[in-house]
Amino acid sequence: MYDPTVARLTYRALLGRRRAAILFLLPGLLLLIATAVRVINGADDQVAADLLGGFALATMVPLIGVIAGTGAIGPEIDDGSIVYLLSKPVKRSTIITTKLIVAIAVTMAFSALPTLIAGFILNGNGQQVAVAYTVAALVASLAYSALFLLLGTISRHAVVIGLVYALVWEALFGSLVAGARTLSVQQWALALAQRVTGEGLISSDVALPTAAILLVAVTLGATWFAGHKLRTLALAGEE
Repeated sequence: MYDPTVARLTYRALLGRRRAAILFLLPGLLLLIATAVRVINGADDQVAADLLGGFALATMVPLIGVIAGTGAIGPEIDDGSIVYLLSKPVKRSTIITTKLIVAIAVTMAFSALPTLIAGFILNGNGQQVAVAYTVAALVASLAYSALFLLLGTISRHAVVIGLVYALVWEALFGSLVAGARTLSVQQWALALAQRVTGEGLISSDVALPTAAILLVAVTLGATWFAGHKLRTLALAGEE
């Protein structure tokens, strides 16, 4: 279910100069803000939780997920170069799972690790805040990568749709409409973070069992459907 050649090509596409600059920008900004807050405000558990929740998990993780998930396959479909990959003796499911693994690895590296470092800068991991949000970033990376990889296979406007979901649905509707939070990857991830950290610092509108089921269902479902879409695309190309 993993092909080194496909992985190498995907890493090369995701970590090219332009995308790499964007990928480094958000984590760098998070660490800069965390350092400034620590110098000005000192160590404060609630401030650390607010910053990691409001910027790292709510903004940085989904945006990096959009870049990595859609960038893993979307450009190849748009410019037609996917045809050359599909002509190779590699199973379509292997192509999707390999690209998903790469997207997850990139999203985790550029979101979870900076979140952990920022948490230690802010309050030295007091009440496990840094670890809690790192766990949230890790599990959110799984769902975001699968979801945005699927978008990359079914739409030429995957980046726009991904940004609308991340910034409009989760950030705007999620803060205004209680029911929308149930369908939010961010809330699912927060349910796990809530279990790790101290009482009252982190809250989620979704119960942990429900969150875990939805995370698994979305990740597996999006991966399966992306593979199905790629098989359909292969048949269309052969015809």
